[in-house]
Amino acid sequence: MIKKQIGNYGEMAVCKYLEMHGYTIVKRNYCIRGGEIDIIATNDEIIAFVEVKTRKKGSMVSGLEAVNDRKKSLIIKTATDYCSKNPMDLQLRFDVAEVIVENNRVEKINYISNAFDATGYDIFF
Repeated sequence: MIKKQIGNYGEMAVCKYLEMHGYTIVKRNYCIRGGEIDIIATNDEIIAFVEVKTRKKGSMVSGLEAVNDRKKSLIIKTATDYCSKNPMDLQLRFDVAEVIVENNRVEKINYISNAFDATGYDIFF
């Protein structure tokens, strides 16, 4: 599998994971100039902006480590755009899903709820 295929495969696995845990997938690959959110999902109380990092087993950098400060700021900026265009009364949350694949199958999903927040950014939701 090429890198893009591996990423899409991981995103599909996380969508299934979220649906099994009571979430509705609102949007995949929400893009603005300079930013993208892999998955936007809601349940009764939460809107989760999910960054999916798919890695082959044994990768040197974990998915969570790959979401650096620059990536966080782009996700927060993109989430702000989404919320301004789609107002709602849900609690925002920024999650990271690490997907480990081996031999073209998902070995593990490590889902980190509230992986980061907008503290320290000049953004108000």
